[in-house]
Amino acid sequence: MEDERMTIFQYTILQFLCLGLCLTLCIENTWAQEQLSRRARAALYYERMEYANAAAAYERLLDTKKPRVKDMENLANSYLYIKEYGLAENWYSRVVRESNASKESHLKYADVLKQLGKYAQAKEEYRKYITKYGEEERLRRAIAGADSAISWMKQPTNHRLHNETEVNTSLAEFGLITTNKGALYVGEPNSLLSDKSGMTGHAYLRIYAVERHGDQTLSHASIMPESFNQSLFHVGPVSTNKTGDVLYVTRTNPGDTETEHFLAGGTKWKRYNLELLLYRRTENGWQEESFAHNDVTSYSLGHAVLSADEQVLYYASDMSGGYGGVDIWYSELLPDGNWSKPVNAGAEVNTSGDEMFPNVYGETLYFSSTGHIGMGGLDIFRSTGEKNRFSKPVNMGYPVNSASDDFSFFVTASADESSQGYLSSNRTGGVGSDDIYSFHYTRPWITIMLEAVTQNKANGELLPESTVTLFGPKGEIVAKSQSDSRAKVSFMAEPGIDYRLYGEKEGFFPDSLLFAGLKPSRDTTVRLTLNLQPIFHVGDKFVLENIYYDFDKHNIRLDAALILDKLVATMRDNPTLKIELSSHTDSRGSHRYNESLSQRRAQAAVDYLVTRGIARDRMVAKGYGETRLVNKCADGVPCSVTEHQANRRTEIEVLDY
Repeated sequence: MEDERMTIFQYTILQFLCLGLCLTLCIENTWAQEQLSRRARAALYYERMEYANAAAAYERLLDTKKPRVKDMENLANSYLYIKEYGLAENWYSRVVRESNASKESHLKYADVLKQLGKYAQAKEEYRKYITKYGEEERLRRAIAGADSAISWMKQPTNHRLHNETEVNTSLAEFGLITTNKGALYVGEPNSLLSDKSGMTGHAYLRIYAVERHGDQTLSHASIMPESFNQSLFHVGPVSTNKTGDVLYVTRTNPGDTETEHFLAGGTKWKRYNLELLLYRRTENGWQEESFAHNDVTSYSLGHAVLSADEQVLYYASDMSGGYGGVDIWYSELLPDGNWSKPVNAGAEVNTSGDEMFPNVYGETLYFSSTGHIGMGGLDIFRSTGEKNRFSKPVNMGYPVNSASDDFSFFVTASADESSQGYLSSNRTGGVGSDDIYSFHYTRPWITIMLEAVTQNKANGELLPESTVTLFGPKGEIVAKSQSDSRAKVSFMAEPGIDYRLYGEKEGFFPDSLLFAGLKPSRDTTVRLTLNLQPIFHVGDKFVLENIYYDFDKHNIRLDAALILDKLVATMRDNPTLKIELSSHTDSRGSHRYNESLSQRRAQAAVDYLVTRGIARDRMVAKGYGETRLVNKCADGVPCSVTEHQANRRTEIEVLDY
């Protein structure tokens, strides 16, 4: 188990530069890859921690009637390490149904469910694990975190988050700090020419400069050309002093001081630790200076930030003498201008987990942790004090925190009635992997309550304990709760904001409702009903809405993939379900052509589901062409575009359940 934990830590460090075992893996092996079997090549990618490459290799390998459990575990782990939690869930859900699934896979499945905000399911899996393997402190914290998350999502704070879409991309952006002239952050360049990390498949991180406006919005981001961005591997995150003439930059050490480890079979790989560099502005540019307490042969050190009076430098490190994996440490500024030896920030802040991404505003330390009770992944906490004397950390609650990783909390202004700043998160609904969000906090004055009832669409029976999610206008989760014993649930809404309510319950198709924003002059309550359709019976048919193909094409478009992902979830959550997935065309074109096109489209949809972890033998692809029209629009009958569109559909028929 020790080796597995190390691998997880290595990935966490890489993705966020969270202080650890980065990066480029130098394999010394006498085999040429061309001579390897498909399984050996996938395993080699996995051992090298090139998880993006490993996932692609294992996906192809597992399209078979009897896949090996170890291969499925490696694919699930690969998706976990590159933070594709939805795909990881799909594969872990298959793995844990196998009698020879590893102990670690059962635990990771529970962790992934928690990362996805499926707290009730996660608790159930944690309890199964405890029953089978025994109780651990980590599991007690995980269950307590799930309970707390459910409570926090029922009563979210009044922080309003805004995804900074002008700078966020499909790649990673995080760690924003403000400067006198704008702001700096860390991002993955979108460049075909840049060197790529085998682990993520993306370019190495660089520091960006961006314009910041009075309303917190950001624009016109660009990679800084300065010397500190000229590094072989990752650069960032970064912080600065008040005058902006000293930068504190974390980077992966690019030199020849790596440490070596050996894996099974004699394969050798090397790791590169993180180091902290200081850059001082001079007339000739930025002068580089290594932080006095770097020791890249022994540990990583970075994520540095100054205290308000600039006399204390806080940073994160996995050096020995701490409480767990990564701790927050500090050094004091000495009269001679040097920094004192590292001192641990203490047991109130640090845990047996990881604490990182410190930021300071006044007397408050903000940091992220996996060790304190949280919602999942990294959660943001605040604590008051200084050096190694801090109050008990307080979880910032929802929506500052989510089921995903939330970090780099940076306050730009704060008062009794309001505050504002930025944070980073890879939560669901973002633009890319890690995104930068601005936040505003204000006390509410007018209350709008949305009250919903969950019921059975077939007979009107009330459905208590249904999960209901409140989504904002951009698909972000605003709040989440379960309907009570009377099948009721309520949420607080903000004036003028459009919302969507989404209700779901095991054994039922979900239902959703759109709610147009109100601007009332007094407290208001709006009552709504969610009708959930029961599933499944052999012979049941339903149409997958909004599955579109380009003209004369059968490839799965991105908008179609989003709809098919919902079918993936249904298949995953109902492992005995077998279906026929059929495609239908309109009457235009020849019968033979339409039958062939519809068969290709149905097969493409099934192939897509297979890549998402659904066993191929649970699905039948069938193209019916124009043989099952739903209206009058046969050959020679004049019809409108809308009428023809009704016949171009993808249908699901239940074959077994």
